Amino acid sequence: MELSPAADVAVFLTTLPTEEAAHGLARTLVEERLVACVNIVPGVRSVYRWQGKVCDDAELLCVLKTARDRAEAMVARLRELHPYEVPELLELAPERGARAYCDWVVASTRAG
Repeated sequence: MELSPAADVAVFLTTLPTEEAAHGLARTLVEERLVACVNIVPGVRSVYRWQGKVCDDAELLCVLKTARDRAEAMVARLRELHPYEVPELLELAPERGARAYCDWVVASTRAG
């Protein structure tokens, strides 16, 4: 498998409180061609400080793959859909990736 620069692809992480919320967000973003794929990882436990107290919650981690030129639109839509007041949203910039996969990510975010 050939790896090449992946400058045209962005990966984002977010967490959601329920399976229903994670699946709804994923399906909407894929249907609207704002992401190519969302991996939903169950069984995440998050310990964090919120509004002065330490919280310990079960969550689902979502890994969202999109074309870099669709990232801002995806972020705006995610903010509209996300149930949290302050959602986790971290962008990862992959240095390299399988060229065929990166091409698929970009193609999947285009009107077809």
